[in-house]
Amino acid sequence: MSALPVEHSYPDEQRLEEAPKSLLETADDLMDRLPGHRVEIIGGILTVTPPPDAAHARSLTDLTLPFVAAGLHGEESRVLQAVGLWLPDGREDFTVPDLALVDADIDEHHIEFNCYDPAVFRLVLEVTSSNYANDLRHKVVAYAIAKVPVYVIVDRKHERLHVLTDPVANEYDTHRVHAPGEHVTLPESIGAEVTLDVAEVLRAARPARHGQHRQPRG
Repeated sequence: MSALPVEHSYPDEQRLEEAPKSLLETADDLMDRLPGHRVEIIGGILTVTPPPDAAHARSLTDLTLPFVAAGLHGEESRVLQAVGLWLPDGREDFTVPDLALVDADIDEHHIEFNCYDPAVFRLVLEVTSSNYANDLRHKVVAYAIAKVPVYVIVDRKHERLHVLTDPVANEYDTHRVHAPGEHVTLPESIGAEVTLDVAEVLRAARPARHGQHRQPRG
C-alpha cells in the first residue's frame, strides 16, 4: 500500500491563501454564479443588477434602430449592447452600459477584464431598473470622469429622458431633461444626426403590469 503524498504549508503560502480576493476576482466569481446578472464596480463599490425585464430589453432594441438608420453601425462606429467600459477613477472600476456607440476599432483598445478604453465611447445609454439611483447619480460621476461625451438615461421611474453632455471633472456641464411630447436631437459629435421621440422611447421601456397582457393591435 503506497503512502499518499503530504503537502506542507509554509508561512508565505499561507499568507497567499488567506489573502482576500480583489474586487475584480469577486466580480468574476459573481458572474459565474449569477449568469444573466450585470456586475459592475463603481467608485470601489461592487454592484449586481438582476436580469432585465422584457420591456427593458425591448426598449434597447428599439433604441438601436435610429442609430443604425443614421449609418452609425458601419465602418466608422458601432452600436453595441452590454460592452465593458473601464473607468479611470479606480484601479478596478468598470461599468457595463446598456447601450453604447463606440469607434469601430474598439477591439484595438481592450484594457482588461473584457473592458475597453473610455476614449472610444462616443455615447453611453442606460435604461433604469430597480437601482435607478445608480444610473442617475453614481454613473453620472463615473462617465463624466471617464470623459464620455454623451450620456443618455431613459428614466422609467419618472418618465423622463435625460441627455447629459460636456463632461467637466466629475459632472456634466449640460444636463437636459425631456418629457413625452418632445423630440430630442442628440449632439452631432456622435457622428450623425439622431433624433429620439421621447414618448416612443418611454412607451417601449414601460413594463406591463403584472397579471396584465398587452392587447394586440389592429
